Amino acid sequence: MRSRIPLEPRVVPPARPRVPKPKTRRVPANHMIHVAIIGAGQGGTSLIRILHDDPLVTIVGVADLDSNAPGMLLARQLKIRTTTDYQRLLKLPKVNTLIDVSGSDDVADALLSLKRPEVAVVGGPGAKFMWQLIDERIRSKEELERHLHEYQSLYRLYMKEVRHAISEERTRIALDIHDGLVQTLAGLSYKLELCREFLTLDPARGARTLRDTQHLLKGAIEEARQVVFSLKPLHFERLDLRTALKHYAKTYAKQYRIATTVSVQGSERGLSPKTKIFLFRIVQEALSNVQKHASASKVHVRVAIEKARLTASIQDNGRGFDLPEVSANPEKWASLGLKGMTERARLLSGRARIETKPGQGTTISIAIPLKHQE
Repeated sequence: MRSRIPLEPRVVPPARPRVPKPKTRRVPANHMIHVAIIGAGQGGTSLIRILHDDPLVTIVGVADLDSNAPGMLLARQLKIRTTTDYQRLLKLPKVNTLIDVSGSDDVADALLSLKRPEVAVVGGPGAKFMWQLIDERIRSKEELERHLHEYQSLYRLYMKEVRHAISEERTRIALDIHDGLVQTLAGLSYKLELCREFLTLDPARGARTLRDTQHLLKGAIEEARQVVFSLKPLHFERLDLRTALKHYAKTYAKQYRIATTVSVQGSERGLSPKTKIFLFRIVQEALSNVQKHASASKVHVRVAIEKARLTASIQDNGRGFDLPEVSANPEKWASLGLKGMTERARLLSGRARIETKPGQGTTISIAIPLKHQE
């Protein structure tokens, strides 16, 4: 007899639980409202727009004598049945509600004599109130979308301005460090080399050179502080707009040999940080423009803070320029810093005005409302 080899027990994998497929929620046919609209003018168009998106409503037909009425065109676009004979809508079997916005007496009489108790009829003042309410809702939505679009455009402009300002500040600070602080430190290194030589050869001269070196070191410290201030001019706890402008004007006058004065009138207690920073940048840009292009010997900055608005002006005695010619050239307008100033003023809901003529200096005036800053 053959020996039987025992078979291993067969392992049956456990059955996977059946996950039911998600069912799309459908509205039962008996819960749907089938609407027919008579009249495809302004009222009918408004009704079609709002009722077409309602999941509980089906528009079964639209009627109007004018086949090219706006509501008829919209209905055909949405693949809704249209007819120029409203009597056909009265005979449709699948209709729960008839809405008459035609304004026709004949249609109103026909609806009054309609013998279909299962059909609700809406006409006259009730229908007019309905479509006016819907039309107002549509217009409110469009107005909201328009404001949202304006806000998005303004936000994009703001972000573009922020990136541009950061790039400008980096370039300006790099130039300040290279032309000022780096040169001073190089001079310090040279003076220290002299001090080392004079320590044994001429101690008296070495002492004088050491004093000069100390003076240069104080200047380097001051320049380093100015660089730090330029990075965050208004973020220190005790530094207000008035102090920031006067401090910057003092450093500007010393660096570029341009007599610079600042006057600030009024209380800045009600100014938002955004207004302070943007105004400071406008003044900073204007003064930079004077130094680069105006060949001026003096400039005056005036700021007046009132209850409802803030005004500022930057006036120099430089050579001026042809404003119509520069305004017509976008590259010149941007290169002279005028675009940046006008955009900053616009972002504060204000405006910037430039007054200049060749040989008569330049005045930049800023007006910013303060009632609705945010």
